[in-house]
Amino acid sequence: MQFIVALSKKLPWFSIGLFVGGLVLGLIWGYIIDPVDFVDATPSYLRADLQEDYLRMAIDSFGTRPNPDLAVQRWMYLGLGAQSAYEKIQNNPAGLDPAIIKSYGELVTKALASGAVQPIETGRSTLARTIVLSFGGLVLLGLLAYGGLYAYRLLNNRGSNIVTPTMQAVEMSRKAEKTNFEQLGLAPPITQTMTTYVLGDDLYDESFSIDTAAGEFMGEYGVGVSETIGVGDPKKVTALELWLFDKNDIKTATKVMMSQHAFNDPGIRARLEPKGELVVVEPQAQILLETATLQLLATVVDLEYGRGPLPTNSYFERITLELAIWPRQTGQAA
Repeated sequence: MQFIVALSKKLPWFSIGLFVGGLVLGLIWGYIIDPVDFVDATPSYLRADLQEDYLRMAIDSFGTRPNPDLAVQRWMYLGLGAQSAYEKIQNNPAGLDPAIIKSYGELVTKALASGAVQPIETGRSTLARTIVLSFGGLVLLGLLAYGGLYAYRLLNNRGSNIVTPTMQAVEMSRKAEKTNFEQLGLAPPITQTMTTYVLGDDLYDESFSIDTAAGEFMGEYGVGVSETIGVGDPKKVTALELWLFDKNDIKTATKVMMSQHAFNDPGIRARLEPKGELVVVEPQAQILLETATLQLLATVVDLEYGRGPLPTNSYFERITLELAIWPRQTGQAA
């Protein structure tokens, strides 16, 4: 019973309810409250045999009271089924004069060839409605399948207490104590963020927005994986890329934070030098990035290297960074 309660809390019931409710409401509205009314529908909606009967009557009327415009209009009303019905009548006149049938066909062919009229493609509304309903049904089935898969995974994992590297990183960042810059005699930063990389988070790539108190966008900053070492999973990260974007500067400031081994490896340095200034990562080290109007101070709050068959201090087991942003004082050199 407790598991059912937990499952009901974790499933995205609000999103599912909105989708299903909207779908049901749309169907009720379209079929009950305000259904589509066909007014002055053309013979294109008739069965093929009835379309043939309609064209026979049109040809018979043309033979009795020739009216070229009306004859062509009646042909157009049949849409895509006109040609098929005409061929059937040609093969089986059934009382109609073959000469009139031929004359009718030549009249229509000439009218279409002149470009004065174009064939009417009818029946689109029915086709569109079928497509929309089919698509809606597929989406609903997909949503139900996703919900079932989610529940299945939750059932399989309910006793395993799985903790992913990303979850570990979030918890470490939450527990890390932020620097009180005011106690150090500095102005409080515009924004101050803790971010953590943990071995196994192969998609680590954090970015944050810089906004004034009034909500004005000033820029962005972030950090992500720049270089890995060795083979196999999980990836062994040996360098991180720290960047700062200023909306008032045409150039994004970037520095590459490298492990001790990577910093001393000429091959790795050669690959990473085009990305920005290279700096070695050390515990409590501070790295400064500057743009036209912004400053970013990155502090290495926590650092642990991985242990394995690779060279010593070559990849990060975990690293926590404190990223703080200040406005740059006017008149400072770049």
